[in-house]
Amino acid sequence: MSTRESYAAGTPCWIDLMVPDVEAAKEFYTSLFGWTAQDSHDDDGTWIYTNFLHDGKVAAGLGRQPEEMTAAGMPPAWSTYVATDDVDATTSAVEQADGVVMLPPMDVMDVGRMAVYADPAGAVISAWQPGSHRGAEVCNEPGTWSWNELMTRDLEAASAFYATVFGWDYDDMPMPYGTYRVIQGGEEGGLGGLMAMPPNVPDEIPSYWTVYFTTDDAEATIARVKELGGALVHGPDDMAGVGRMATVSDPQGGVFMVMQPTS
Repeated sequence: MSTRESYAAGTPCWIDLMVPDVEAAKEFYTSLFGWTAQDSHDDDGTWIYTNFLHDGKVAAGLGRQPEEMTAAGMPPAWSTYVATDDVDATTSAVEQADGVVMLPPMDVMDVGRMAVYADPAGAVISAWQPGSHRGAEVCNEPGTWSWNELMTRDLEAASAFYATVFGWDYDDMPMPYGTYRVIQGGEEGGLGGLMAMPPNVPDEIPSYWTVYFTTDDAEATIARVKELGGALVHGPDDMAGVGRMATVSDPQGGVFMVMQPTS
C-alpha cells in the first residue's frame, strides 16, 4: 500500500468534494470504493466535515457545498490541494502571477491553513499548509486517488502561473490533441499533468482541475457507478503505456476520472 506521512511543498497532497447532499455522497462513495466515512463534529455536535478512510487510512474528504453555490447552479466539484510551507507567501505569489485569490488564507482549527485560488485561465486550485492534517495517508492504490490533471483554455499561461506559484517544472509529451505537460517529481512518473482543452469540448466548459482514482477493473467500476445512480460521461479509452480510463460523475454531478493502469 502506498502510504504517506508528509508531502513536499509543491506536491498535490489532498482532495475533497463539496456537495449539497452530504449523506447521499457518503452512500455513493463508500459503496463505490469500499471507503468508510469518519465524521467530524464541533463541540455542539454539529457535523463539520467527513474524512473517507481506505483500510483505516485517510484517503479523501467531503464537505457541504455553500447554499449560494448550489442556488447559482454550480455543480459539485472535487478540489485539488497543493502542499505549501507558507500559504501566505503562496498567496502573494498568486497575486503577482495574475491569479485570483478566491479565499484568503484561513486557519482550519489546528488541522492546517488553506487558501483557494483561480489561475489566469480560471481553473480553481487550493493550497494547504499542514497542521495536524498532513494530507492523504494513502494514494496510488486501487480505490484511492492517484493523479491530478488540469484541462485549460490557455496552457502556456497556466504553465507559467504554476511554475511561479508552486515551483513546477514540466516534461512535455505529444498527444493527439497537442502537448501533455507532466509536472516533474514524485515516485509515480510525475506529480500531475496539464493539457490544453481538446477542440471537441463545448466552449461553455471552463478550465478545471480533475482527480483520478485507480481501479483494478475499469469496466466493473463504470458499471458500479451506473448502478449507484451515477453516469458515464466519456470513455472508456485506452492510452498506450498508461491504462484504460473513463470520465464519470456521481449522482449529484461531481465529475471524476477512473483509471485501470497498464501495470
